[in-house]
Amino acid sequence: MTDGRITTAKLGDNGPEVGVQGLGCMGMSFGYGPADADASRATLERALELGVTLYDTADAYGAGENERFLSPFFKAHRDEVVIATKFALSIPPDDPTRRIVRNDPPYIRRAVEESLKRLDVDVIDLYYMHRRDVNVPIEESVGTMADLVREGKVKHLGLSEVTADELRAAHAVHPIAAVQSEWSLFSRDIEPKVVPAARDLGVALVPYSPLGRGFLTGSFAKAEDLTSDDFRRQQPRFTGDNAARNAALLEPIRTIASSHDATPGQIALAWVQQQAAVHNLPVIPIPGTRKPTRVEENVAATRIVLTDEQLDLLDGIAAQVAGNRYADMAFTSAGRE
Repeated sequence: MTDGRITTAKLGDNGPEVGVQGLGCMGMSFGYGPADADASRATLERALELGVTLYDTADAYGAGENERFLSPFFKAHRDEVVIATKFALSIPPDDPTRRIVRNDPPYIRRAVEESLKRLDVDVIDLYYMHRRDVNVPIEESVGTMADLVREGKVKHLGLSEVTADELRAAHAVHPIAAVQSEWSLFSRDIEPKVVPAARDLGVALVPYSPLGRGFLTGSFAKAEDLTSDDFRRQQPRFTGDNAARNAALLEPIRTIASSHDATPGQIALAWVQQQAAVHNLPVIPIPGTRKPTRVEENVAATRIVLTDEQLDLLDGIAAQVAGNRYADMAFTSAGRE
């Protein structure tokens, strides 16, 4: 692997130029068990050296802790990074384990002020609606988000886990730069409707969990391999018989990895990166990691080109996956399409 910087792509017709791979920062503070703060900071710096410029967080990650953790790095490199954060998952003070989806204008206005304060920046580069509250018209929510752009608090707008119709309705109110949804060899439910809508509207796709939350790398084989505070222990595809069935699906990935002298994770990432050419739209995956060596490995995947035969071999995996990606799919685009 070389130390060359990755290439760039435009984050939709109306968005900024960013590295073709971003970095998901959630695990540095939340979700995947204990994290080493020094290693996480080194990971951020190494990613930037390699041309990773899109850094993804959210107010719900550790109840704001992830935004606070990232703030010094963002301040030190403000002109080099694109900061993406999100609102919509409200945490009740009496039960920090719960999340309530809110898209109402007063909540959005409060959320953006709190994120700006935690990040200690004057403007957020890309502000996402994290999840969709179907009880609030999307035009109303995006209208408020558009006001934030006009007020100079936000530069670009994004949506996460929205349907094709929701994306079109939102884009009619204000240009949407990016749609973030789970997209990987295990999760392809956005392809029939959301991806074509994004392409037609000039919106980039930002796949989260492109490594299947680590499962596609082989770093764990079942929920019991994870620490007790790892939220993946609650996800259906990693529990019971589902985990064993899904682990068996990794064999073709390993076979292709061997032919490229690569890791299974790199093949999984290369597949996601290559969807940009397959579907003719910008695709900027945001694999999450807390280790500099993993960033190097992930970035190297941008230089792997899979053959048509290899793409065909990988094509049937998703249809065989056992278990949903969440226990409750109501808050995903697939649950509403």
